[in-house]
Amino acid sequence: MKDHSPNSWEARADRHSFYGFTDLPTIADRGAVVLTGGTGPYIHDVHGRQYLDANSGLWNMVAGFDHPGLTEAAQNAYAKFPGYHAFFGRMAEETVALSEKLIEVSPFADGKVFYTNSGSEANDTMVKMLWLLGGAEGKPERRKIITRKNAYHGVTAVSASMTGKPYNSVFGLPLPEFLHLTCPHYWREGQEGETEAEFTQRLAKELEDLIAREGADTIAGFFAEPVMGAGGVIPPSEGYFQAIQPILKAHGIPLISDEVICGFGRTGEVWGCETYDFMPDAIISSKCLTAGFFPMGAVILGPELTARLQAASEAIEEFPHGFTASGHPVGSAIALKAIDVILNEGLLEQSRALTPSFEAGMAEIMARHDNIGEVRGKGLMGALEAVRDRATKTPFEGHLSVSERIANACTDQGLICRPLGQAIVLCPPFIMTDAHMAEMFEKLDAALTGVFLDVA
Repeated sequence: MKDHSPNSWEARADRHSFYGFTDLPTIADRGAVVLTGGTGPYIHDVHGRQYLDANSGLWNMVAGFDHPGLTEAAQNAYAKFPGYHAFFGRMAEETVALSEKLIEVSPFADGKVFYTNSGSEANDTMVKMLWLLGGAEGKPERRKIITRKNAYHGVTAVSASMTGKPYNSVFGLPLPEFLHLTCPHYWREGQEGETEAEFTQRLAKELEDLIAREGADTIAGFFAEPVMGAGGVIPPSEGYFQAIQPILKAHGIPLISDEVICGFGRTGEVWGCETYDFMPDAIISSKCLTAGFFPMGAVILGPELTARLQAASEAIEEFPHGFTASGHPVGSAIALKAIDVILNEGLLEQSRALTPSFEAGMAEIMARHDNIGEVRGKGLMGALEAVRDRATKTPFEGHLSVSERIANACTDQGLICRPLGQAIVLCPPFIMTDAHMAEMFEKLDAALTGVFLDVA
């Protein structure tokens, strides 16, 4: 609990830190958790407490918090070339090698890569690329961006406008020209008596109707996470991408796969688009790209968009966009090592091997607790939806802050998980063992038992 003394770590954090995406009443009551480091899948705080981080930091620390190979790669890179940019036709050799590697491991036969510092910036960059194409190709009105309600694509003004979350209204967002379709969450959004196949077809019809209403020549692109991550781990309804992609293709609307969370193994395949068997026109990558060891994002362009953007940029002699740390040599070196660790040192196989026990553990939790209405997920990402009544899917009253209570109770048990809406999200590191998995579900079970007794 919070140490209220004026020189405590909690007081010092409160004094000069402005918290983002943080439940402020919880901080006022409990204080910040101030950390000293991490070992394997565990993090440690200034009071000597240890927590199993079932959130992988923020989906990204898939190799744990002290992977020796990644640490060594970072140290060697800093010693060799501690910083540079990718402007004016100058870039580090590691950045060149990373671009080659990303195209190699992508589903694309060819393409190019543009670097950013985050997934938010990568999505923002992709929108600017699409807007550039509209103007360059004689269709300057082609600026509208389609996403889905409850989707999360970032926090810049543009990427927050893509994010279909109501909290962005406090910033006066979304900006004009950003359109949000129904979230493809069959359990919550399906109508009474509607089959999953019928739900998917209804969403495809909704897309067709939107394009007809807005005009295909006004729409620049459609962005979708293969599995909605920060929306609450929402897999698409069955056949969703197979239903919408032909509609987009028929109207010449690029499909952008936001793989910030799904990419590099979270869904069990290298890319979420491979898990759901669709071919995007571009991929947005971040998080697992560096296994969380460096802030980096990437726009990975397929061959068609590469050719079109190259032509549009050559016409004005440059692509007038970039970031000071784009293609950072240290980040590139770390990313190369992270990709190697995930794909060649067994982490992807480990995530696949853990998935059955992960799914079984979530199913057992649901069987033990009547106030869990749904368990959902794909690969090593899952969510448990808390409800007042399972049969009617009635949520708990908002003022009870049930998911926040569960997350706090988990913290007291020595487990880090994430509240999202009325769901608790689990996205464990790929280095988890069966023993870690058992510990995670044991602590979650204890937390749920206490909270549900309290709010019954």
